[in-house]
Amino acid sequence: MQLPDLEIRPRSNWEALDLGTRLAQRHLTSLMLAWAALTLPIFALLTLVLWRYPSAALLLFWWLKPLYERLPLYFLSRAVFGETPGIGQCLRALPGQLRAQWFASLTWRRLSPTRSFDLPVVQLEGLHGKARQQRLAILGQRTSGAASWLTIAGYHLEVALLLGLMALLYLLLPEPVLADWQWQDLLAQDGQWLWLEHLTNLFYALVLVVWEPIYVACGFSLYLNRRTELEGWDIELGFRRLRQRAPRAAALGLVLLGCLLLVPPEPAWAERAPKPQDERLLNQALTSAEAQKRITALLSEPPFEHREQVSAWRLASTDEPEETDDADGTDLFERLRTLREFFESLAPMTEGLLWIALFAGVLLLLWRYRQWLALFVARVPLRLPRRPPPAVLFGLAVSPESLPADVAGEAERLWEKSPRQALGLLYRATLSHLLHQRQLPVKDSHTEAEVLALLAAQDAGAVYAYTASLTEQWQNLAYGHLPLPPDTRQRLCQGYRALFSQGVPA
Repeated sequence: MQLPDLEIRPRSNWEALDLGTRLAQRHLTSLMLAWAALTLPIFALLTLVLWRYPSAALLLFWWLKPLYERLPLYFLSRAVFGETPGIGQCLRALPGQLRAQWFASLTWRRLSPTRSFDLPVVQLEGLHGKARQQRLAILGQRTSGAASWLTIAGYHLEVALLLGLMALLYLLLPEPVLADWQWQDLLAQDGQWLWLEHLTNLFYALVLVVWEPIYVACGFSLYLNRRTELEGWDIELGFRRLRQRAPRAAALGLVLLGCLLLVPPEPAWAERAPKPQDERLLNQALTSAEAQKRITALLSEPPFEHREQVSAWRLASTDEPEETDDADGTDLFERLRTLREFFESLAPMTEGLLWIALFAGVLLLLWRYRQWLALFVARVPLRLPRRPPPAVLFGLAVSPESLPADVAGEAERLWEKSPRQALGLLYRATLSHLLHQRQLPVKDSHTEAEVLALLAAQDAGAVYAYTASLTEQWQNLAYGHLPLPPDTRQRLCQGYRALFSQGVPA
């Protein structure tokens, strides 16, 4: 047994899932191409046959997923042993892989959350019936939970990727199509929007091209990790490596043994060393016994030995022996220390209660004198610093310096040559008036509709009506490229003069 593509050792379930992800990443191109070569033609066939029923086509394609998953498992089961097959070889071997228990995989086992972990037992070990149940009971004792979570996470990942592709499709649709798009049209039975439903189904098929090989690889890595734990694959491979190195190690061992035999043995130091109690160095001025006495005397003096006299209060008592007096005083101080620690533990709670009482008192005072506060606060003017109005809105310069002295006359002069430029001048001048004269709180991020909403909130009357009509004509010309009505020039220019040039109140 050789696994050149994996490092065989016992792992946790989550580390085994990470290993499956890395395994799929290593062969991702081949796995995706093999999956696409198998599933996309089936998807196209189901779409053509069930063109009027896109939901049924998607449901049938999804229901056949357990059969598709046997192809990446066949590829991975050979790739980890160093025999990476080609896509054509996988497709040719697929009928033989589908023959085993395909009906059970599509019926009562279809919704099993441990499908990716159970598949190797059926496809690689060829077990069925009671033998399969016993084998799965042993393998799944510590792994079935991780396999179930893999399926749940995979389901949510498929939904997230599908919604992302649908959102991308929505962003790529042209604006005129979105303007005329009504959700009621999608529910109509005339078949006009069937292409959009089948396109959404295709997005799901593309999501499976990316995710399903990873899902099968993670289940296969859980299966390999569990077999490593039960059968000791790592130990077997270690012994095989040791057996390969055994001849060289044996030769080296014989050389070392010969070198040791050439050295004559010497008496052990433990045999000739005197015992600690024996007298040593008897012929010297300082014997071992005398040295031991001096060492003991030195260690009994400072700084090696520290003696401290402690005095404490004690209760007078004649019943107890004299040696327990100090203990009574110590016990009293222990009780006082315990009492102090108890009060210290109550300090945070007491502080919190005091803060709560303070806040409650302030709220009670505010509620008690709420009428006086309302009367007093109402007379205090609140002046907040006003932000300077923006100089550019919607890409248009709206500062007063950028406008001519006679806006209406300049617009009438430009109308013959460039109606867009003339209408833009009127719109810029109107926005400038709203910002600087009426002090409308417009921001750079506001849209044309939001500007009209702010103006309507001020009850502007005629100014609002004129601005709404001017905004509508500007949007039709600038964005929709629609022709202007014949009376637009006279109506808008005269309206600007009546409202802004002559100072008529709105």
